[in-house]
Amino acid sequence: MKHQLKAFISSGLLLFSGWSYAQEMAMGTVYHDQNNNGKRDKKEVGLPNVSVSNGVEVVLTDANGKYQLPVGDDNIIFVIKPSGYISALDNNNLPQSYYIHKPKGSPENLTYKGVAPTGALPKSIDFGLQKTDESDQFRILVFGDPQAYTEQELAFFNRGIVDEVEGIKGISFGISLGDLVGDNLDLHHGYKKSISRIGVPWYNVIGNHDMNFNVTADSLSDETFETNFGPANYAFNYGKVHFIVLDDILYPNPRTGKGYLGGFRKDQLDFVENDLKTVPKDHLIVLAFHIPLEHNNGDVFRAEDRQRLFDLLKDYPNTLSLSAHTHLQNQLFYTKENGWHQAKPHHEYNAGTTSGDWYSGQLDERGVPTTTMRDGTPNGYAFIDFDNNNYNIRYQVAGKDSKHQINVFHAKVVGQGKTSRAAIYANFFMGHHGNKVEYSVDGGEWKVMHPTNATDPAYLASLYPWDNGDTLLPGRRPSDAVISRHLWWAALPATLPVGQHEIRIRATDDYGNTYETSSSYRVDPTKNYPDPPQK
Repeated sequence: MKHQLKAFISSGLLLFSGWSYAQEMAMGTVYHDQNNNGKRDKKEVGLPNVSVSNGVEVVLTDANGKYQLPVGDDNIIFVIKPSGYISALDNNNLPQSYYIHKPKGSPENLTYKGVAPTGALPKSIDFGLQKTDESDQFRILVFGDPQAYTEQELAFFNRGIVDEVEGIKGISFGISLGDLVGDNLDLHHGYKKSISRIGVPWYNVIGNHDMNFNVTADSLSDETFETNFGPANYAFNYGKVHFIVLDDILYPNPRTGKGYLGGFRKDQLDFVENDLKTVPKDHLIVLAFHIPLEHNNGDVFRAEDRQRLFDLLKDYPNTLSLSAHTHLQNQLFYTKENGWHQAKPHHEYNAGTTSGDWYSGQLDERGVPTTTMRDGTPNGYAFIDFDNNNYNIRYQVAGKDSKHQINVFHAKVVGQGKTSRAAIYANFFMGHHGNKVEYSVDGGEWKVMHPTNATDPAYLASLYPWDNGDTLLPGRRPSDAVISRHLWWAALPATLPVGQHEIRIRATDDYGNTYETSSSYRVDPTKNYPDPPQK
């Protein structure tokens, strides 16, 4: 294995010799920072076989921890954290595993501050890593779209989400899947302070609302993100899981020159290809980006980019993608019909968001909007448990008990024996129509509910006070409902005896976890109304 690694490094260095003379060579050492002082002391040894990248090429350090990589005038050199080590963290718990090389800095016409000129390339760019106890079994915290547009919405994020998880135990790290803020990039600083309160290392993905819009090239759309968070494309290891974080927003849209399109540049996919050469085939590959890979005839996500990504993953049987962006929650599966090369479909968890429906809805007792998403999913966050190369995802509704996984909607009263269209609806937040959802009435037999592609009637009912009331409500009207992909229904029994009846719902997710909830309705005697008077 060591001979193969040396050959890989040598071949990489030979490849670099073909670069133009305008390229400089960045070099340095990855070392064991034993005393955690951020500088290499005499007795601190270099770490071999650690991946380092310039954003495209990936090399492994030699036996003494040394590396070298070509750079131009706009590169970020970063170390790919190996398992069993951790990078230094700043005051906001953000990993400091990179060096930005922009001799002239970012373009001067940016609305929001970019990277200041970094000057000449240092003689040595060193990265210190600290050893840490790192189990193959670990849990992470996942946020979709915090997306505060104002200081008030940042306060909603703090009161509704951060206060709930501040100081949480048993979490190895967290990650936000883009749209950290809503266009006002000055709010990145407040967002970082909010995240720092949680008390764990935190990784960040760029979203379409974290970009610099007054640029003419996609490679410049992340300048402010870079100065605030570092590279938009990077990777790291934890246990037997390899995480790859990517910017999947092409801006300006290469087809129209306006707006954005989901996709990747060639250099980003080249980075993925080079990075994967260093990852064992039996490890779990977790990709994190903002816009989901799902597309309709390529009008949302560039089809050829998704296909190349799938091609690169064809020899990795254990994979997972994480995305957000939609302000819905969905389980997406890609098969051979979608260009996936393996019999087992590729799973993408399109996560529900911390901002929910953009902080809309009536205010609760904390002064925080209810902000349920348009598919009926309450706002919240996710926990992912990893065990070697396996994973288990659980959604946590903000402000609720962890058992709150299903919302039930039905009529509160029906007439006995009366023909009725009344139905029971169950919204299983983490579900998809391949899951089993059942109901039981008064402890009777469990019956299967039917999956349906429909709007959630409970969400529709939440809009009525806004549309039918005669007084203004505090907060902002929620968005209109959309089709929910995790909704089931069954007819509401009306032939039962007069009185109160209990409904129980149970649902089983992809990981074998079964959740239950209950509700009740009343059967009343049917009233006989007189016939209308005859003319």
